[in-house]
Amino acid sequence: MKPNFVQKVTNWGNYPIVEKEMKSDDSVSKIKQFVTDNNEVIARGNGRCYGDASLGEHIFSTKRLNKFISFDRLNGIIECESGVLLSEVLEVSVLQGYFLYVTPGTKFVSVGGAIASDVHGKNHHAEGCFSEYVTEFKLLNENSEVITCSREENSDKFWATIGGMGLTGIILSAKFKLKNIESAYIRQESIKAENLDEVFKLFDESEDWTYNVAWIDCFQKGKNLGRSILMRGEHALKAELPSNLQKKSLKLKEKFKPTVPFYFPGFVLNALTIKIFNFLYYNKQTKKQLNNFIDYETFFYPLDVINDWNKIYGKRGFIQYQMVIPKENGKEGMKQILEAIAKSGNGSFLAVLKLFGKDNPLAYNSFPKEGYTLALDFKVNKGLKKLVDQLDTIVENFGGRIYLTKDSMSKSSLTNYLQNVDSSKFVSLQHKRILNNNG
Repeated sequence: MKPNFVQKVTNWGNYPIVEKEMKSDDSVSKIKQFVTDNNEVIARGNGRCYGDASLGEHIFSTKRLNKFISFDRLNGIIECESGVLLSEVLEVSVLQGYFLYVTPGTKFVSVGGAIASDVHGKNHHAEGCFSEYVTEFKLLNENSEVITCSREENSDKFWATIGGMGLTGIILSAKFKLKNIESAYIRQESIKAENLDEVFKLFDESEDWTYNVAWIDCFQKGKNLGRSILMRGEHALKAELPSNLQKKSLKLKEKFKPTVPFYFPGFVLNALTIKIFNFLYYNKQTKKQLNNFIDYETFFYPLDVINDWNKIYGKRGFIQYQMVIPKENGKEGMKQILEAIAKSGNGSFLAVLKLFGKDNPLAYNSFPKEGYTLALDFKVNKGLKKLVDQLDTIVENFGGRIYLTKDSMSKSSLTNYLQNVDSSKFVSLQHKRILNNNG
């Protein structure tokens, strides 16, 4: 174990930035000692969550827990340490004809983080959350014991840890199922919608598609409120692909990946530049509907092709605000959300709408509930807290809640839905903030 030291730590939004102790190791005995010696410990994976979810007084980085343990190619079951990234799982599995059942919008998250956040993707309505395909994991608990957790063994800890935001212990390794694929490509349909009514109708018509997501121009008002592009997709069969892609259907071509070399000045990203981006993005698709084949990286991880894209928001950073509103109130709730954003001038060029299916009652700490979820990026500025408070009030009025993995400043009444995670040993700055806000 390296000596104790304090350093500046932040997550992907670069907000907040704190000075805390952070350590990493791959020795279980030394990790146990670290947990024994400290209270208020929290695990941190690759730091790709937002806000203060994986920040704490004593942070344990799982980056050195980065080894694969086994890969059952016959049944598509992989076991690895918790610091392994989903990108590394894909590097191993796609060439063997397997893909992640559930993936978030970036592949650069750790397996442990995917479990702690119980990540969801574009297919929640069809295939649920990441936890649906986790068979077991090893957890270092508050007594510095390593226990195996599954649906049959230590099931109470298993379900509390799923979506538990690291508050039940440090996940050391995990075993989970993968899905069969014939190619590394997605058969995609992109459909332009003129307003919120049309995109909700498209979601209803697309429920038999495995993957559905819509980009929304959140600066539009009036009859164009909710102007968007719905993208729906299926894993392409080899026989469906154009002949030039069939020969190496599981292998992607190497791509040039640009890097944002420095933090952009604060004035670059403003209402005008976001409006211009949104106009260009919506109008680059000249047809009402476009059918094509795209590789899985383009479909699932469009921003991962730009290294350090978070620097576009400048040194003050940004937050991602994600809420879910129950399906019966979805359209009216989203209408009020978009109206408040347009009025505030705090636009987001990353505004993503998805439909959640029925939630798993056993995974009681998971964020998704049946309804519509919207994720938005906002640059940190003086007026942002006022907008967040307005959005929180709307979400609360419609019976919704906020995604803890993205949260850094929302009302505790919308975020304090975790159960069976109270511990003096594993505590994040986020959880302390929520508890303090509750008085």
